[in-house]
Amino acid sequence: MKNQWLNYLSGSVRVRVHGKGVERFLNTLIRNGVYIWNVQKEEATVASFFILLSDVKKVRVLMRKSECKLYFIEKNGVPFLLKKTWRNVGILFGTLSFLMIIFLLSNVIWSIQIDGAKPETEHRLRQELKKMGIERGALQFKLDDVETIQRKLTNNIEAITWIGVEQQGTTLHFQVVEKKEPKRIEPLSPQHLVAKKKAVITHLFVEEGQPIVTVHDHVVRGQLLVSGIIGKEGQTKTVPARGKILGETWYKSTVVLPLQTTFYVLTGNYKETHYLRIGQLQIPIWWKNKNGFSSYEKETTQRHFRFLHWTLPLSYEKVVWREKEEVVRHYSVEEAFRAAKEAARKELKRKLPDDAVIKGEKVLHQTKENGKVKIEMHYQIIENIATPQPIIQGD
Repeated sequence: MKNQWLNYLSGSVRVRVHGKGVERFLNTLIRNGVYIWNVQKEEATVASFFILLSDVKKVRVLMRKSECKLYFIEKNGVPFLLKKTWRNVGILFGTLSFLMIIFLLSNVIWSIQIDGAKPETEHRLRQELKKMGIERGALQFKLDDVETIQRKLTNNIEAITWIGVEQQGTTLHFQVVEKKEPKRIEPLSPQHLVAKKKAVITHLFVEEGQPIVTVHDHVVRGQLLVSGIIGKEGQTKTVPARGKILGETWYKSTVVLPLQTTFYVLTGNYKETHYLRIGQLQIPIWWKNKNGFSSYEKETTQRHFRFLHWTLPLSYEKVVWREKEEVVRHYSVEEAFRAAKEAARKELKRKLPDDAVIKGEKVLHQTKENGKVKIEMHYQIIENIATPQPIIQGD
């Protein structure tokens, strides 16, 4: 099997010999180092066999000294294949060029379709896409993936609530959901305003209804603040009580913070490796790996190539290695307490309504033990404590 491959690579010729003394001629070839195989005796004075292309000149010389005649009847091997290919190089080049053009055109964006958007929103969307390099004629593997495109468009265009991005061959489809105008406020049903937590009243802003409490009153959860029943006795009516009742409320927060914290930050240095992936095989086309980075984050982007409407088992893959370094942060006891107070304040703000105001804060208790500080805070908050309660029959 190995000899067959070698013979095919170097080229071989099947010849037919006519004349008296065919056997003597074969023996002469063997004695002169000519390798022959597949010898077939066709007639008494006729035999055919294979010789290497490199031995043809030697065989011709020996043939002149014999009484036989030599005919070439078959040619095999890479040299003859290349010669035949070269004669048809124009057709081969044209075929390869055609396939390459089809391949390139299959990996280009030729159409961008936007559905569900008003004309002004669509114009704004196309402008944003152009800034991102997404337009007709753009190569697909140079663009962001659909999730990244969707996130950027949602963040950059305020007029849309949601946008769906889908790639179908050489077409990008965008399905837009625009922000709707606020709905008309429906008339409220009759209701009271009651306290949703324990507080001390600081301000009353009553738009409709009968105030039941006054400033500086202490109220508890569920207590009536503004009544939805107005009018004199015997001439009352129910209305939807509306307004804001600001009260001072109280919160506690406890934070534990270590004096020493270890975390990682990106240095800004990075290296990229570009691959051509065929199935599970990775072929590096630009090699610059993570060597030199003791710690890193790996980010991989893969884009598949297409041919017409087929997705090929061929893709472009980019791997980015981002260097990160370990940072150890040390706090003094005073710095740790300040950081813990700030952390407690931020945690409290996440729990409070946007219009709530921190009136005051006080440290209830603070300790240091086992390399950590612990702080307990008390906060005075001004917030709207009113919540609606429907008026039911019999109130």
